[in-house]
Amino acid sequence: MQSSSITKYEFRIRTRTGVLVEKLALFGQDEEDARRKLRQMYNDCEILESHCQQGSLVGRHGHLNYEDVVDLIVTA
Repeated sequence: MQSSSITKYEFRIRTRTGVLVEKLALFGQDEEDARRKLRQMYNDCEILESHCQQGSLVGRHGHLNYEDVVDLIVTA
């Protein structure tokens, strides 16, 4: 069974009102998709920094279990 992967992007932004938002995480097919979603939520924001994180949806036994979900959350 081939593992499908997800991509999580973490952003640091400044909103149009000047508020600094750190560790804003979004999933996307690629970085452009994640940026598009970000701009839908925060119009006219300034993206100060972005990081890509890879994770696997398929667990050790070919299915997603509780420990795999916790591992995805903790690595954020």
